[in-house]
Amino acid sequence: MKRRRTIEVETKGRGLYDVTSRIAEIVARSGVVDGLCHVFVRHTSASLVIQENADPAVLRDLQRFMDHVAPERPSFGPWEHDAEGPDDMPAHVRAVLTRTSESVPIDQGKLALGSWQAVYLWEHRTAPHVRTLAITVI
Repeated sequence: MKRRRTIEVETKGRGLYDVTSRIAEIVARSGVVDGLCHVFVRHTSASLVIQENADPAVLRDLQRFMDHVAPERPSFGPWEHDAEGPDDMPAHVRAVLTRTSESVPIDQGKLALGSWQAVYLWEHRTAPHVRTLAITVI
């Protein structure tokens, strides 16, 4: 099995998208029993987070927080970088505040996530996008 794969994630716009099962499938097919799974998002206006998967209110609260921290119309005046629209620069700020990669231990051939954890692609743009994740299992 190839231990480096890419997957595409189609988003419907701003929000968190659970990609755990797709990553877990790659880990299972890799044959690695004890190791590490590294996931990297190949974009500057999206990010990755490991977060709670039990209560959807957590994801809604995180999105509301980001809307407050990096608004499209900040109080200090307009963003200079708006080449792709008013959500362009806020998306970059949101990506800077989160992560472009996550690493998860592999134990007995499975992702060793906690009981309430999942891996999410966080789309920071308002329009739908196709995002690419590079996954390496070692």
